[in-house]
Amino acid sequence: MKQRLITGIIAGVLFLGLCFAGGLWYHLLIFAMSLIGFYEFAKMVKISPFGGTAILGYLGVAWFVFPWNLSGIAIQFTFIQVIWTLLFLFLVVTVMSKNKTNIQQVSLLFLGTVYIGAGFAYIAESRSTPDGHGLFWTFLLFASIWASDAGAYFVGKKLGKIKLWPAISPNKTVEGALGGVVIAVLVSILFSLFSDGILPLGNAVLIGLVSAVIGQLGDLIQSAYKRVYGIKDSGSILPGHGGILDRCDSWIIVFPFVHIWGLLPY
Repeated sequence: MKQRLITGIIAGVLFLGLCFAGGLWYHLLIFAMSLIGFYEFAKMVKISPFGGTAILGYLGVAWFVFPWNLSGIAIQFTFIQVIWTLLFLFLVVTVMSKNKTNIQQVSLLFLGTVYIGAGFAYIAESRSTPDGHGLFWTFLLFASIWASDAGAYFVGKKLGKIKLWPAISPNKTVEGALGGVVIAVLVSILFSLFSDGILPLGNAVLIGLVSAVIGQLGDLIQSAYKRVYGIKDSGSILPGHGGILDRCDSWIIVFPFVHIWGLLPY
């Protein structure tokens, strides 16, 4: 518990400090987290994280997440162009390797590249929104996700009786999940009240609801595939907390969802 607390404080201060500062260093932190996340994913699915095929995955993640604009490098490719090209290149690997790297392996790596690359890309993008309120939107989403996590834990511990999905995550309860939704919506409403009009109440309720529901699904998604591979944590870079993917499972689902579906009112 002591180790977990110390790690949480140090990591939290570093992350929130760079998030508050914004700019290149925050984006480079998100970039580093994405590469570590892909390493954890490749290792978890039993594919060499330093093999030739995995390198293609790192390059794909790098394209999504690296702060090209802040580095003064203009990138003109669209997401769909890069996703299709990555798909094509992963399939080419099966041919060039004469199926030593097979379709199952490249499918997993392609999935991991898009899942992790797009997830962290939208986390970084939230801090640099064109309306100049990136810090507000980023803190709104993080606060809603964390409120959902805390609400689900404490309400579930106090009132939880009905198991939510015991085959995937035996400790989660329906009562806890609902508690997380309520707390997340309340926190998002608070952001609206102090937003000086940039966050309408309706958007706040929707964002809080989405952050909780989609965030909890993101947690269950990772629990499901970790259970397939018989592991508890995706990594060990954060002592007492596991790996990057363990800490960011909700983030890399919520941030893309909110952006892709245009829920932020800017």
